[in-house]
Amino acid sequence: MNVPFVSFKPVERELNEALRGAFDRVFQRSWYIEGEEGRAFEEAFAKFCGVKFCIGCGNGLDALMLSLKALGVGAGDEVLVPAHTFIATALAVTYTGAVPVFVEVDGRTYNMDPARIEAAVTPRTKAIIPVHLYGQPADMDPIMAAAKKHGLFVVEDCAQAHGARYRGRLIGTFGDAAGFSFYPGKNLGALGDAGAAATDNPELAEKIRALGNYGSDYKYHHVYQGNNSRLDELQAAFLAAKLPHLERMNQERRRIAARYLSEIRNPQLILPYVLPDTEPVWHIFAVRCARRDELAAYLKENGIGTNCHYPIPMHLQGAYAELGLPKGSFPIAEEISATELSLPMYYGMTEDEIGYVVEKLNAFE
Repeated sequence: MNVPFVSFKPVERELNEALRGAFDRVFQRSWYIEGEEGRAFEEAFAKFCGVKFCIGCGNGLDALMLSLKALGVGAGDEVLVPAHTFIATALAVTYTGAVPVFVEVDGRTYNMDPARIEAAVTPRTKAIIPVHLYGQPADMDPIMAAAKKHGLFVVEDCAQAHGARYRGRLIGTFGDAAGFSFYPGKNLGALGDAGAAATDNPELAEKIRALGNYGSDYKYHHVYQGNNSRLDELQAAFLAAKLPHLERMNQERRRIAARYLSEIRNPQLILPYVLPDTEPVWHIFAVRCARRDELAAYLKENGIGTNCHYPIPMHLQGAYAELGLPKGSFPIAEEISATELSLPMYYGMTEDEIGYVVEKLNAFE
C-alpha cells in the first residue's frame, strides 16, 4: 500500500463543482483584484474566526509582517518568537526592520514556553508572536499575562491552526491581530499562495489594509510606505468555496489523530501532547524518534510518505547567523528539529490507510 504524506485529491474530487464554479464566476466578471469575491471571503472568514475584521493578503508571512508594521513595530524594536517554528515567523519580524528574539519552546507542546518569556524581555521588546504550531494552540493565558505585564503587542501566528480552540475560545482572538496562511497544504488551503490578517480593532484593520495596498487609503493617495500584498479574486473565490467545509474537515483530522494517539504503541515514538482544554486541528501530526532518519527511510520503503518540520532550527540557519547564536543556545528546539517526523495527515485518508501507517509504525524495531 502507498500512503502519501499529503493528498489534495479527496478535497478536489469532493469540491470539484464548487471550485470550477468559483473559477468561472471570477473569469466571467473579468475582475481580479479587490472585488466582490475578496470582500465576501473576508466577511465570511472573519465570522468563522470570531473577529470583526479580516484583511486578505498575498500570503501568511505578509499577514504577520503587515500586522506588526501596523502596530508600529520597526527598526530598534525586538519581537519574541518561538525558537521552533517555520522561518516565516521570524522573517515577518525582520521585514519590519525589527529583530526576532528566539524563546525556547515547551518540550511537550513544541510551542513557546511562557515561563521563558520574562527572561527574554528587554527595554526594546515591543511584541510577542505566539505560534499555534502544527495546529496545537499555544498556552495563551500566561502568554497574554506576560504581554500585559510588559505592555507588549501580541500577534498570533495562526498559519497552521484555522479553527483551533484554547479553553473554548478560537485562536486568533486573543492578541491585537492574527496572521493566517492559506498555502495549499493548510487545513484551509488556496490553489496558490494566499493569507489574511484578522483583528477586532477597526483602526488597525484599516492600516493593515492600506499597508498591503502600497500604503494607500484610496487610489493614488499614499499615507504609508506600504507593500503590494492583496488577496486576489480567484484565490478568494476558491477559499470561499472551501470554507463552509472546514470545520467538518477539521473534525476528520481529529478523528485520524485520535486513532494515531490510541493505536500507535511503539515505545520508540514520542506522540503529540495535547494541552488540557484545547482543541487542536492537527495540521501536522508530529512524532519524535531518536532514530528519526532510520524511521523515515523505513516508512518510505513501505510506501508511507513523511516530512520533517523543521530539520534546521532558525538560530542555526545562515539567514540568522548574524544573531550569533551557536548550537546549544536552544537545546529543546534543537532536539525537536533532530527528532521530529510528520506522519500522513489529510482529509480523505481511508481507514485502511490509517491502519497501515499504524501497523508499520508499531512494527519498527
